[in-house]
Amino acid sequence: MAGATVTRAQLSEAVYQEVGLSRNESADLVETVLNEIAECLAQGDTVKISSFGSFQVRSKGGRIGRNPKTGEEVPIQPRRVLVFRASHVLKDRINAAFNSRKQQQQQQPQQPSSSST
Repeated sequence: MAGATVTRAQLSEAVYQEVGLSRNESADLVETVLNEIAECLAQGDTVKISSFGSFQVRSKGGRIGRNPKTGEEVPIQPRRVLVFRASHVLKDRINAAFNSRKQQQQQQPQQPSSSST
């Protein structure tokens, strides 16, 4: 699952392989978890997942914005936005993976670029 966007189908497949549920049960489990998270957020609740992060809905007040092309003032309506804050465990894991890949790239010999002139 590395390097690309992760889909529901890929999450279901990972549950199928790791937990041993049937493919249908795995898909239902992933769907149930995602629906529960979405429902809690829609109600304005904060969702905290240990060692992963927290999702929170915040209210933003109305304000006056500006169209960058014309400079015209445009009112921006009040709205609710979804905010995700990664846990320190997740941040550390991401940084460790990034640093590991960076070191691997530095250890590989640089190939000369062939430019045709």
